[in-house]
Amino acid sequence: MFPELDVEIRPGVGLGQFELGMLQTSISSEQCVDGMSLWTVLDLLRNDPHSFPQVDVKYDPDSPTTPVILHLRPHLDLLFSGTYQRLHTICMKKLQDPHPPATLRYNKATLSSPNEVLRRVGVSRTFGPTYAGDDLRYPGVWFSFEDDSRGEPLNSGSPHPEDKIQEVKRVIVCQKTAGDEADDVLSEVRVCEAMLGDLESAIIKVHDGLILNFYPSSAPSVRIRIGITTAQDLICDLGSPVRVHYREDNRMTIHSKTKKEDIEIDSGYFYNYFQHGIDFLISGTTHVVKKIILHTNIPGTALFQRYKRCPWAIEGQPEDDEDDTPPRKWFYDRFEAISHFLSPREIPPTMQLDRTDEEDGLTLPSSTTKLLGFDGVVLEVTEAAHVVTVMLF
Repeated sequence: MFPELDVEIRPGVGLGQFELGMLQTSISSEQCVDGMSLWTVLDLLRNDPHSFPQVDVKYDPDSPTTPVILHLRPHLDLLFSGTYQRLHTICMKKLQDPHPPATLRYNKATLSSPNEVLRRVGVSRTFGPTYAGDDLRYPGVWFSFEDDSRGEPLNSGSPHPEDKIQEVKRVIVCQKTAGDEADDVLSEVRVCEAMLGDLESAIIKVHDGLILNFYPSSAPSVRIRIGITTAQDLICDLGSPVRVHYREDNRMTIHSKTKKEDIEIDSGYFYNYFQHGIDFLISGTTHVVKKIILHTNIPGTALFQRYKRCPWAIEGQPEDDEDDTPPRKWFYDRFEAISHFLSPREIPPTMQLDRTDEEDGLTLPSSTTKLLGFDGVVLEVTEAAHVVTVMLF
């Protein structure tokens, strides 16, 4: 038996435990509240299967930057923006579906329950007057009288007397806009307070390392350099890692030119910052950063949901000393463009990788990826030419 859903609406902010700015819930010390990311919400749902036992993930397999929808059956749809995967819109539907029953509240007053149907007149009494139209729209929330079947739309303009008893089919919560301006569901979430401290971009400097920029834009950047930055530096700048993983898989060393005995002496360990989508391989002897791995968190891939999406960009050389906007290729660019950016002349040899080999029972439509090594960079690429991970060394 499914638990009853009892949620309160907060216009422009959230619905129940889901917020457009952050998650209103207690999270274990192994998790990080980083503000409305797809990774955070899925992690919450995975750790609370009793509250939401049926979760469907909907996405476009041909594009890594189209919106992702989580269906929390039968009442909730969570829409995440395509580029940065942040919670953009919350929709509550099937208000009278008894499996499970749902109760919707506002300012401690009950709007809808198994014994009370939410109608147009009830919305008007609670929220007051608003602009004319088929739906009742208020800043940060609107009420629709069409269900998922999308039947014939109502006549626009002032409702007729009999329209007062129209039943509300869907309640949508989104960020507040100016006046009666409509919110574009395909747009990115506007910067809000909950993003403070969240990673805004990770600028890759080949043969050097990373520059991490955080919200707000006035926050100081963090520079991480391969062969220079220490494990202690990472903890001071980024906090303690979510997990420390001691390296056990040395299969790739068969392709290394380094002596085998040197590799065995310095096996190293990983600092996993899942909330930023970044791993750091630390030397076991010098305790400095040896390698950096950045994750794109593309739905449908074997690594999906293990890491939050890292908004990385590979930076090229500026055209001259006065050029303060050097060229960059971003995580949403296709492999062909990134490959030409790194090596205009030729594509390097390709190695095949199937991450499902390590996961018993895991099957994916396209589980095989390609590893392509460039000077100082290795790209892991899907069959659809999307870059899953970037490895810097």
